[in-house]
Amino acid sequence: MNGKKILFVSSELVPYLPENEVSLMSYETPKMVNSNGGQIRIFMPRYGNINERRHQLHEVIRLSGMNLVINDMDMPLIIKVASIPKERIQVYFIDNDEYFKRKFTFTDENGDLFADNDQRAIFFAKGVVETVKKLNWSPDIIHVHGWLASLLPLYLKKYYADEPLFHESKIVTSVYNKSFNGELNKDMIKKISYDGISEDSIAPLATPNYNNLLKVAVDFSDAVILAAEEIPEDLQNHISNLEKPVLPYVSLQEFEEAYANFYSTEVLK
Repeated sequence: MNGKKILFVSSELVPYLPENEVSLMSYETPKMVNSNGGQIRIFMPRYGNINERRHQLHEVIRLSGMNLVINDMDMPLIIKVASIPKERIQVYFIDNDEYFKRKFTFTDENGDLFADNDQRAIFFAKGVVETVKKLNWSPDIIHVHGWLASLLPLYLKKYYADEPLFHESKIVTSVYNKSFNGELNKDMIKKISYDGISEDSIAPLATPNYNNLLKVAVDFSDAVILAAEEIPEDLQNHISNLEKPVLPYVSLQEFEEAYANFYSTEVLK
């Protein structure tokens, strides 16, 4: 991985959020690349339950200030950064008061999904790409973790298809076990099509549940990693029919060599 540039885009990351499959692998994978001489950037949303003082988040004025259009609304993009001290790894946070100020991640105090999770996912995808463009940093690999980040492959391949910074970038999506029940907003497909993306290319999102979000993510990725022992059968079947590299599940204790080899021999070949 020496010298390779890898962009990690995750919906969750320790130590900023509680440990689970997604947040832990979103930390361990860039740590592995970093220790093997790779260059990394990590992006995640700045949820309101992240303690900014304790984690020493601060706004980056030169990267903030633009507006992203989400469903015909101008939404200000704020970029904050923090460092994971013991690893000397910097993390970029995508922020917006309307979408991320609330003190929960994906659901309210009653456990109900936020009604605007679809718009938050669109904002996050666009926010990451626009910020990387400002950084003028062209990644060799873009590795996506977590369902709130699942629109990034679609937006890179469709909305940002003509962006030269990403022409050589390969997209990898890690697929985890089902992490929410129910569906996002029924109008999600219309909000994405507002950005000039045809509804035909995102047909599964007519029913915007977890499985279908991940189906769209892997459809527009160049490679897939099965990052959990248990993956919904419907999603597993969809992935097995893809004609692209798929890395079977490996445990946390064994993942480093497997992921590094997959990057080198399957993704960057």
